[in-house]
This record gives sequence, C-alpha cells and structure tokens, in this order.
Amino acid sequence: MEITVIGTESLGVRGLSCMVTAGDRRILIDPGVALGYLRHGHLPHPCQVAVGAVVRKKILAAMPEATDIIFSHYHGDHVPLADANPYQISLNHIPSLEGTRFWCRGTASLSFHSLHRREAIENHLGHPLPDADGTSEGILSFSVPVPHGSPRSHLRKVMMTCIRDEGRTFVHASDIQMLNREAVTIIRAWKPDVVIASGPPLYLLRLTEKERTEAWTNALNAAEGCGTLILDHHVLRSHAGCRWAEKLSEEAGGNVVSAAEFMGKEPLLLEARREELYRDYPVPERWHDAYARGDVGVEGFLDFIGLVK
Repeated sequence: MEITVIGTESLGVRGLSCMVTAGDRRILIDPGVALGYLRHGHLPHPCQVAVGAVVRKKILAAMPEATDIIFSHYHGDHVPLADANPYQISLNHIPSLEGTRFWCRGTASLSFHSLHRREAIENHLGHPLPDADGTSEGILSFSVPVPHGSPRSHLRKVMMTCIRDEGRTFVHASDIQMLNREAVTIIRAWKPDVVIASGPPLYLLRLTEKERTEAWTNALNAAEGCGTLILDHHVLRSHAGCRWAEKLSEEAGGNVVSAAEFMGKEPLLLEARREELYRDYPVPERWHDAYARGDVGVEGFLDFIGLVK
C-alpha cells in the first residue's frame, strides 16, 4: 500500500486529499481544494494562490488515473464544485471519468447545499452517485455517517474510509476534528496502521473549553489506537493549532505527524501565516480581480518561499 497526501494545510492549502495505491487499485479520496476565502480581512495571499494552483493540477491529473473516487462529504475543500471560486476545483475542469467507481457520502441528513452539490456532480458525470455509508466491498469499508466536528455542529455528518491491503490498514477520517468519541471508537475498531484526520479548529472562538478538552482526549485515544496519526487540516490553520499538535505528539510518544512530515516535506503552513505573508510580500492592488479574470498568473510568487515542486 502506498499513501500519497496531495493537499492539506501542512502542504499549503485547505483540504484532505489523498491517493492510495493498493494492488491494482488507485483510490482517490476527497479530490477538492480550497483557500480560506476571507481571513483576517484578507483574500488568499498570491503565495497561497500559487500553491493552490499546483495542488489543483495534481488533483486533476490524479482523477483520470483513479480506479475509485471517494467523497467523504460535499464541502468545497473536498469535492469539485459547479460554482467554484477561483481557488477551488470547478466541475467544468473534471476530465472524463468513464469506468471510475465512486463511493460517496449518502443523501441522508445532507444539508440543502450539500444535496445540491451532490446533484451537480451527478449531472456533470451523467449518472447517479451511490450511497456508500456503512457499506463494504473488497478492500474498502465505509463508516456510518459521523459528525463533522462536534455532534452539536450545524455542519452535519461525514463518511470515513478504511482501506485494507497486504496486511496494512489505512483510515481516512475526513473532518471529524477529534470532537466526538463515536468516530474515534470506529477508527480504533478498524485497528489501523495509519490514520489521516482533521484536528480541531482551535482558531474558532466558538470552540468551548470543554470541546478543546474533548478534542485532546479523543486525539490521544486515536493516536494510541494506530501506528501513525496524521493530524492536519483544521488544526493547522493557526499557530496555536500547530503548537497544540506538537504537544499532542509529545504526549502520544511521537506518532502524531503532519501530512507534510508524513510525506517527508517541510510543513508549508500558509493559512496560519496569512497575515505575515501580506506583511512580508505586499500584494499589488486589485491583483485578485486580475487573477480571477485570467489576466495575471502566479508563477513569480512560487519563488518567494521556495515552494512545492
């Protein structure tokens, strides 16, 4: 089994996209990407946009190679969109995927927006998407829907994926944010070697002290139940979250890493650094409008911080 993390916060973007090669199958999970549209009063810095463009190309190149594509849920950093903004993946750019098998979060309890996005994907592909929640097929198993973060969240539910191949087990836990025990219980029951999951969004003021404590306890529990816990996504959108993840790894004995570290790369925490990027690399006036029109590119901004190859 080969696990390749394509795009997430420690790799410079928002998302949790992975390609897993298992035997003759190439399983692409959550092929979406996004940048926080407005944060600290700023649109994404062009350095972020540059990295996002690179990751977007990688995802689009991976799609026709995939034998299987999995959608854990229908947020814009996890799936292509009909109404994508300039920093996401548009359905119009999706290549022909005839013969590709899809495994998707079902329609039960979807929000209006998520249901609309799922239907848009179906219309683009020309066939319905299957409801994979709670099913298994060969090397693939899917969880029942579990909360997107806290059980009290308005963000509804996501589907987790388990892949078993040649004695190894990999779990993609999407946006559980370590904020509910149910998801961690399911993960531990799968007895995984490697788990990739979202950590808690510590930058959100609405996250209570109780929820922060629950996230710590659940994350430790998840780490104790696997060989390697790749903790990324929401938790690495702030410097405080980065410090939290480092302390968690120390407490867990060192088996908690970012996706970048798992891939042997230096973390590229651009979302946490947005204000610093605007300070250190001034943005030309109306640059974002020009980028959205296609009048300017991002090539020069990759050079600023020695970014991805």
